[in-house]
Amino acid sequence: MRICELKQKEVINICDCKRLGYIVDVEFDVRSGCICAFIIPGPGGICGLFGREYEYVIPFGCVRQIGEDIVLVEVNPEDIMHKCGG
Repeated sequence: MRICELKQKEVINICDCKRLGYIVDVEFDVRSGCICAFIIPGPGGICGLFGREYEYVIPFGCVRQIGEDIVLVEVNPEDIMHKCGG
C-alpha cells in the first residue's frame, strides 16, 4: 500500500464511532522506514474560516484495522490532539 492510498481513507475511532477525518500526512522513522503515526486535521475554527488550530496525531499502534475505504483506530481524542506546528 502506498501513502497516497492511505490519504483516501477515512479514519474512524472505534471507541465512540466518530469520524476523525482523512489522513493528510504520515510520520515515519527514517532509520527503520516504519510508520510511526497518521496525521489528521483537527476540528476547524469558527465556521471553518480561521483554519485549524489542532491536529490529530494517531500513533500507528492505535490502528486496529485498515480496510478498503476506512481505517479503524482505538484512541481517546483528547490524548491525540496536538497544537498545529508544535
